[in-house]
Amino acid sequence: MAGIGFELKRLFAKKGIIATTRAYGYAGLVCAGPMLLGVALILGVIYLAHSSGIPRDQRELLVAMITYALLASLMVTSAFSMITTRYISDMIYTGQREKIMPSFYGSCLLMLVLGGLAYGIFLCFSGVYLTYKVLSIILFMTLIITWTEINYLTAIKDYKNIFLVFILSILLTFTVGYLLITFTDLPVVSTLLASVCIGYGVMSVLYFALIYKYFPEGFGTSMNFLRWIEKFPSLIGIGFFNTIGLFGHLVIMWSSPLGVQIKGLFYGAPEYDISALMAFFSILVTTISFITSVETKFYPHYRNYFSLFNEGGCISDIEVAESNMLSTLQNELSYLAQKQAFISVLFIVVGSLLLPRMQFGFSSDMLGIYRMLCVGYAFYAIGNSIMLVLLYFADNKGAILTTLLFAIVTNIVTFLLKELNAVFYGLGFIVGSAVFCLYALWRLDKYLYKLKYHVLGEQPVFATNTDGLITMLCDKLETRARKKQSARRQDYLGRMEKHEET
Repeated sequence: MAGIGFELKRLFAKKGIIATTRAYGYAGLVCAGPMLLGVALILGVIYLAHSSGIPRDQRELLVAMITYALLASLMVTSAFSMITTRYISDMIYTGQREKIMPSFYGSCLLMLVLGGLAYGIFLCFSGVYLTYKVLSIILFMTLIITWTEINYLTAIKDYKNIFLVFILSILLTFTVGYLLITFTDLPVVSTLLASVCIGYGVMSVLYFALIYKYFPEGFGTSMNFLRWIEKFPSLIGIGFFNTIGLFGHLVIMWSSPLGVQIKGLFYGAPEYDISALMAFFSILVTTISFITSVETKFYPHYRNYFSLFNEGGCISDIEVAESNMLSTLQNELSYLAQKQAFISVLFIVVGSLLLPRMQFGFSSDMLGIYRMLCVGYAFYAIGNSIMLVLLYFADNKGAILTTLLFAIVTNIVTFLLKELNAVFYGLGFIVGSAVFCLYALWRLDKYLYKLKYHVLGEQPVFATNTDGLITMLCDKLETRARKKQSARRQDYLGRMEKHEET
């Protein structure tokens, strides 16, 4: 969340219901906008496909192709998301903003090549039409770029334009889909899949324009961010394991009695998948609440506490600052849990009444799965928030153990229960998320109990060189890039000096 806190404080400083609602809305769209778009598009596509009267097997294939692209792109980007987020934050903190845009190009290129190759091989043997293969790979690559842009958008303060881009992408997707279905004889599945590609494509292009406007110049090698893999190797595992735990149960359920072979290598469990999509909305309030409360209430105490260590504060001041910081953190996590409990109950009650009346074909079994997953997502939202607090205190070891435990327990229990009665579906995610939440809370309590020791006693006495092959390669690429960019860099620095003088 590098840089976002300052703007949120300004937004929340304004009084009134409208100002507060706008601040929460902007924060939510910046952090959960693309995921919201993904869920909204899937549900909207289901509605449009149902309204157009295409056969059920075609609707399921359409949803499966979109779902596969979403999950595959998230799996690829999860391995780099924490690394690039930390890199961006460090570059902003050290004032090296000119290194940010090259890292965007480099990370996108790396993921597009590796991910595109793997997903392309899958599509070649998937057994669907060539048109579907082409549109699916386009959607997959567009999603990779969009997910990557989110790591950079947290530094952007232009919330109004971010909001407008999000709304425009949704409206454009449904408008194009509706017009093509209504006024052309094109195949409905291809039309809707192309509409989704257009929606995410427009979103990624306009978001890139916002990022480029904020970080217009770039110098150095585009692979410089890879150094952070050797500095913080656990960050790769944290993002990857968290994604495996969050979405692995969906894939496992494709081989359950609910699972069906839709076409070729595309499998799914429509009753479970749609229930999970609807239940997912229950964690958005907590996600937004965590972001706003941490950045506007906890972070000032956090920064004050560590500044006292860096600037020679006395013991009594450090003790007071630590007490204030931990008290604020405890209160915010407590409020977070209460909000999520209330929202989950509300979703269960209201969803049980409304979902059977909507055009998603909700059966009694689907409602049972939906209720179970609402509980599971509640535990996950709280546990994930606590895990992010561990990262705030640089307990990377605790964070990776927490996410690893979450991934293992969720997927193993889901696998063991998938052949049982439908009343047990979703229980695996509940168990895994509960373990995730409880272990993260235990780890945070244990870590904060000895906070001063972790801050002072765990630091190395002597500096050690941890440079490996990746850093050596980055050094060579950096030297070559600086030689090629020396003239352009001098011109940029000259223009910046003139700008500062004026």
